[in-house]
Amino acid sequence: MVHIQEDLRRTLSRDNDEYRKLLAEHASCESRLQELQGKAALDEAERVESVNIKKQKLYLKDRMEAILRQHMERTSGAGVQ
Repeated sequence: MVHIQEDLRRTLSRDNDEYRKLLAEHASCESRLQELQGKAALDEAERVESVNIKKQKLYLKDRMEAILRQHMERTSGAGVQ
């Protein structure tokens, strides 16, 4: 099942515009978060930004997983008639 989901994620990242955009935004958030985590100390604005980025990443991941589930349901439903 894990391999099927990974294959589907690759397919969606190639064929689904929304999924691809969400994936790119998630990667951008991760990159910025890594920058912030690399600092010895964060000022208040950076701490707030870090929290907001983490929330945004969760939202993006949830949305990508919803797209994945919808695609799996359509695919499995299409084969059963």
